[in-house]
Amino acid sequence: MRESDFSGSTFNGAYLEKAVAYKANFSGADLSDTLMDRMVLNEANLTNAVLVRSVLTRSDLGGAIVEGADFSDAVIDLLQKQALCKYASGTNPVTGVSTRKSLGCGNSRRNAYGSPSSPLLSAPPQQLLDRDGFCDPATGLCEAS
Repeated sequence: MRESDFSGSTFNGAYLEKAVAYKANFSGADLSDTLMDRMVLNEANLTNAVLVRSVLTRSDLGGAIVEGADFSDAVIDLLQKQALCKYASGTNPVTGVSTRKSLGCGNSRRNAYGSPSSPLLSAPPQQLLDRDGFCDPATGLCEAS
């Protein structure tokens, strides 16, 4: 996946364990619910990417561009989070969530939607539910299945 262009792609729920995506372009991509364990994302472009609930354990995000990326409820190693917080900025145009808030930078809440132990607060943003077709526009109710 080195230096590949995946901008605007949908990887929702994909399995990318141990993939090497050095300098790959994921700008505007939907990487939510993706297993990215031990992935190499050095200098990857994650501008405005949605990484909600993704698993990035033991992944290397050194030099990654994360402006506008949403990492809400993602699992990221503490050292990687701290490194990203040094330069994280922007707000995701799809979810409306600040990159810094989604990473839990500073003294704000741990993440944008609460935590897995607080299911009432952990709902994905309405924009993602509507886009994915899980909500009934007539009633505004979302299916839990």
